[in-house]
Amino acid sequence: MSMDTFLLLRKEYPQLIDEGIVHIEVPLKEHCSFNIGGPAEVFCTPYTQKQLVTLLKFCLGHNIPYFILGKGSNLLISDKGVKGIVISTERFDKITLGKHYLSAFCGVTLKDLGNFACENGLSGLEFASGIPGSVGGAVFMNAGAYGNEIKDVLYSSRAILPTQEKLSSPNPVFYLKASEHNFSYRHSVFQDLGLIHLSSLFILKKDKPENIRQRMQELQQKRQDKQPMDLPSAGSVFKRPEGFFTGKLIEECGLKGFRIGDAAISEKHCGFIVNLGSATAKDVFQLIQHIQKVVYERYGVHLQTEIRILGEI
Repeated sequence: MSMDTFLLLRKEYPQLIDEGIVHIEVPLKEHCSFNIGGPAEVFCTPYTQKQLVTLLKFCLGHNIPYFILGKGSNLLISDKGVKGIVISTERFDKITLGKHYLSAFCGVTLKDLGNFACENGLSGLEFASGIPGSVGGAVFMNAGAYGNEIKDVLYSSRAILPTQEKLSSPNPVFYLKASEHNFSYRHSVFQDLGLIHLSSLFILKKDKPENIRQRMQELQQKRQDKQPMDLPSAGSVFKRPEGFFTGKLIEECGLKGFRIGDAAISEKHCGFIVNLGSATAKDVFQLIQHIQKVVYERYGVHLQTEIRILGEI
């Protein structure tokens, strides 16, 4: 199928091939923080809105499945790979500076965004600077840490609704005010409607760069002390159940260090599953199921996954 899709793309949009944004059989383990996953049949790296819209129209017009990939820091990708087209946002990496705000495209990493804000004396993104994701993924998931979430600093977003009618209109992009994001814990309207995030504007506060940098360093030290930063993972595996701490539940079930294959529950923080070297998606998935079973049997709590699963496990 990958060659068929590639040939069809080349026939209809040869300029996309000429511009070097279309690639075949790209190993997705190189594009996610878990270091797990088979190849994408077709992997595209557009760098303009027009290219992105063209790819989306192509997929919809030919009923080809697609997936929008950011930094891949919250994903478990199938060992078999992913059918259709994976569209990476890595080249949408522009940041614009205002007096009390930053505007950032979906592919900007949170680390780069935090550093840029710090250098320009803008405070409010310190909590996000250590999250290993992109702006697009952070808004999609309402990412948060240490008592703060993206919703606390977001003012508005630009998005695409991937329908043929909207994509064929003169301007396929529309704006969302903060109140229209329907933010809640690890949730946003982007999940509800299948919207594609393009960029967001963040309202921040002026402060001295040295003060901002100190807070960022303090939070980074907390992460290093409490989280397994030295091994590949997809971050926190489960959503926090109301009234409980996930890591504590798992540890109290005696599961610290439990492993299936090279997938293991972190000795440092039981809310993380780490890749000890050659873990497969199947190893991780079976470990997730085992954790859910044991925790439910002991506490009657059903742990819901925070990480997303891409492809057939």
